[in-house]
Amino acid sequence: MEVTLAQPRGFCAGVVRAVDIVERSLERYGAPVYVLHEIVHNGHVVRDLESRGAIFVESLEEVPRGAVTIFSAHGVAESVVSEADARGLEVIDATCPLVTKVHNQAQRYRTQGREVIIIGHTGHPEVEGTRGRIDGPVHVLCSVEEVEALEVQNPSGLAYVTQTTLSLDDTTEVVEALKRRFPDIQGPGLKDICYATQNRQNAVRTLADESDVILVVGARNSSNSNRLREVGEQRGVRSYLIQDADDLDPAWFTPDTRIGITAGASAPEVLVQQVLERLKSFGVADVRELEGIREVTTFRLPSALTDNHATG
Repeated sequence: MEVTLAQPRGFCAGVVRAVDIVERSLERYGAPVYVLHEIVHNGHVVRDLESRGAIFVESLEEVPRGAVTIFSAHGVAESVVSEADARGLEVIDATCPLVTKVHNQAQRYRTQGREVIIIGHTGHPEVEGTRGRIDGPVHVLCSVEEVEALEVQNPSGLAYVTQTTLSLDDTTEVVEALKRRFPDIQGPGLKDICYATQNRQNAVRTLADESDVILVVGARNSSNSNRLREVGEQRGVRSYLIQDADDLDPAWFTPDTRIGITAGASAPEVLVQQVLERLKSFGVADVRELEGIREVTTFRLPSALTDNHATG
């Protein structure tokens, strides 16, 4: 058996920033610090941070008044910001800057008097956070069928934004359907699609040309990880979403299986390496990495965590 690693894979800049924010908050303020929702969708990352003193909560009511509180990378609704302020919480916002950009776009469209459509998955934390930033009617959809069934107040006064964990490929058909039905609709340019999501999907397409089986390392509740598995399947390659090495099944492989491996944007590289170690016990001898885009994007940390900022 041989293994080919996708490039790029794993952590994106927004996830790196979010995890760094929790780690630095623990260093600066000491344990505990509270995190609203999973900082990113990966149980291994969450458990590691819990072991260092982070406490993950699903409601701000669980946080003591005045405590250091971190908003997850997915972003939060305006009502959550107001609640945190009312409780006197010391908030550090780990929202991915690309998500914040979507919030700003949506609010700008609403200020123009437009009815806003979010292309994304209902119930996803990012979508709910964006929905909660818009003062006015909001529609959430993710399929052409939903576009055709959509009922709006003013067909000539619409705008759309997209969930960042969807790629250009995921949204193109929906955007085209919106533009066919509502020719006056406004929306962001193609350059505003999340670079990391698109890059990882493109890498899986390349990986599929050289693989009999694709393994996607990522959490089951990770939108972008699930999509990577789907991309592999769409290319005609058996593809499995695994959380870690313990999910591997020897029955998936024969002695001459070509195995491709990638990882979702919230999956740490250490999990990929553990999967490789387990595969070596199955008979893998050769591991190589595909040529691909080397991501160099970084995002600035909040001012509260920079070295020259006085500890509160």
